[in-house]
Amino acid sequence: MQHARADYYDYSLVAVIVLLICFGLVMLYSTSSYMAEVKYGNDMFYFKKQAAISVACIVMALIISRIDYHILYYFTTILYVAAFGLMLLVKTPLGTAANGAQRWLQIGPIQFQPSEIAKVAVIVCLPCMIIKMGRRIKTLKACMVLLGVGGLLAFGAYQFTDNLSTAIIIFAITVGLIFVAHPDTKIFFILGGAGIAGIAALVMFLNATVSVDGDISFRLRRIMVWLHPEDFADTWGYQTIQALYAIGSGGFFGRGLGNSIQKLGSVPEAQNDMIFSIICEELGIFGGIIVLLLYAYLLYRLFFIAQNAPDMFGSLMVSGIFIHIALQVILNIAVVVNLMPNTGVTLPFISYGGTSIVFLMAEMGLALSVARQIKFKDS
Repeated sequence: MQHARADYYDYSLVAVIVLLICFGLVMLYSTSSYMAEVKYGNDMFYFKKQAAISVACIVMALIISRIDYHILYYFTTILYVAAFGLMLLVKTPLGTAANGAQRWLQIGPIQFQPSEIAKVAVIVCLPCMIIKMGRRIKTLKACMVLLGVGGLLAFGAYQFTDNLSTAIIIFAITVGLIFVAHPDTKIFFILGGAGIAGIAALVMFLNATVSVDGDISFRLRRIMVWLHPEDFADTWGYQTIQALYAIGSGGFFGRGLGNSIQKLGSVPEAQNDMIFSIICEELGIFGGIIVLLLYAYLLYRLFFIAQNAPDMFGSLMVSGIFIHIALQVILNIAVVVNLMPNTGVTLPFISYGGTSIVFLMAEMGLALSVARQIKFKDS
């Protein structure tokens, strides 16, 4: 006789998340201690802030995991409107700038990036819409509606927070969820191939026609730095070249934890987007591979939850989280090794940043909430 066994909890997912956060804190201290001492007179300035937020976020994720995720089904519209409205506020006096970009909101003592909320909104709202559409998801009209809903948030991230990388991630999550839910996948491969060919043609055209000495926009400048980093080694491409030096000097096993030379000011803001280059310098390619294996296992656990979720809402929501994490890891590491232009995407759970860890851990809490309702059959 078989019966369903409930009370499942994905401790493996919890373990890999905690391991990534702890590893990130160790590398954050190693990467940022020198510059923190120079700027603030406290070598643990960045570490203390990130450690406090990380501990609070782990507790938050465990609390969220105990809440029935189906409750979100009734708040999707509010979440969507709130995400878009908060991005609108960035252009008001409530918005604050940092590192030359106005992407933050300052509400009392709290400062955060509303575009991060938009990522969560698209991960929660689109599955709800797909479920309501039912079989109509296979129609062109339904796909266009979903693209419009996700595209509007992507547009808001680009237009109001001047954050192209987040806009790309939001739109990619939208396309990915439609791909997962749509019964016919051939058209997506065709469109994807056409899109890649178009991007390749554009890059070749820019490479052939744009002069490195010309007056170009900063986004076009990033493409030129990607194509010819050595031509901009002392200006726009300085960070990219120094990051590549860090990776190259680390060899296979690295200089040793804490022994990075490039972190001593050569790689600007090394604790943020470029932290993977310092990991490779101190721990070598071997350390970089270990980090990638940890991410691979994290994604495997998310895939397992999505495959075994008790309903379509939970499955699609975890699929969206999977797409988000995978995209950020791929984009960040591709930028660090100069496989694509600089996008300003953080490395999940490792890069310094309070807003990023808060919403990533909120997503992990949702994934754990879905996992808790998985039922297995006992023989």
